[in-house]
Amino acid sequence: FIFQNLAVTTAAAPATSMHGPPANMFDTVPGYEGTVAGGGGGYLPPPMPSVPMPVPEQAPSPPDWHIPSISEDRAREAFATYVSSKCCYSSAPVREGVITNMESFNTYRYRLETFMESRSTEWSQEPYTGQPVDAGVQPAPGPWQIAAQPPAFFQEHKQTIKVPYTSSVKNCHLCLGMGRNPCTTCAGAGNKVCWVCNGSGYRHSDDRCTHCNGRGRENCSSCSSSGSCQCDTCRGKRQLLVFINLNVKWSIEKDEFVAQDSSGLRVEKLEEVSGKELFKDAQNMVYPVRGFPDVSVAQASERFVRDHQVKYAQTSRMLQQRQTIELIAITKVNYMWKGKPNVYYVYGNEFKVNADDYPATCCCSVM
Repeated sequence: FIFQNLAVTTAAAPATSMHGPPANMFDTVPGYEGTVAGGGGGYLPPPMPSVPMPVPEQAPSPPDWHIPSISEDRAREAFATYVSSKCCYSSAPVREGVITNMESFNTYRYRLETFMESRSTEWSQEPYTGQPVDAGVQPAPGPWQIAAQPPAFFQEHKQTIKVPYTSSVKNCHLCLGMGRNPCTTCAGAGNKVCWVCNGSGYRHSDDRCTHCNGRGRENCSSCSSSGSCQCDTCRGKRQLLVFINLNVKWSIEKDEFVAQDSSGLRVEKLEEVSGKELFKDAQNMVYPVRGFPDVSVAQASERFVRDHQVKYAQTSRMLQQRQTIELIAITKVNYMWKGKPNVYYVYGNEFKVNADDYPATCCCSVM
């Protein structure tokens, strides 16, 4: 865009965890060859768009924005609010300080946001209780052919979808289709060493242990003395429904640039405030800003637009982009107190104050 005459998830529940299933447990599904248990296969590249990307609209002529400098009264009010929020700051400099000079150092903040959709797949499992089995009935749709309900633009969300025609039934790999596993508490014995007599059968000299009736062992409560417990993976059903889950994620990637100024205020302070919005553009794909009075802003726009395309287009579908330029007002206030010069800054729409070298602090201690 060209500037001219500008002054100043309903998220689904996570898949059941995998307990080291063997690789041959999973069928080969065309289009999903890289899918592994538990995810980790990376995001899948989207298909090329079937129609050309829409051409960004022509930018309207920007208005002539003018942000007036703040008054001394407004600067004092912001300073007083700031000092009152500090338990160790005396209010004397606010009451007695004399403003000698106020300087404006307005700066620009450029922001580019890309809203995109990413897709990945993973083999998952759940106990088989009679669910439909459809593997091989017909070819499974590709990862990017499955319909997902996107949220509104620039709202992050996640959705998990079971891929059609990938569900099959397998014997549980953990219990080998038995539905139960040896109890880990008693090692399958059904009983364990008595904790009172430590297996001797006696408590003191010839006193018989009443806890185990002198046997030296007690029944295992974990398995009710059976020696085995229900398999946690198949929950005793002996079989698993194995299928591919498609994980869809809508996310926002954001980059910001703040033009340098000579005020002396640290740039990171500007992250706390908002500015006056000079320009906003939201489209499927934005063009870099051109002709902006501050060359560094135009350069940042060109760099960010290019970087987003390179970094995200290969693994995600870019649904919408928006770029904004804000003018952030910074006022440097010079004042005298007790014959010495001091400085504080008032900045942003919120009139936040920064006074790193406040001249009247006391030491606070917490008893």
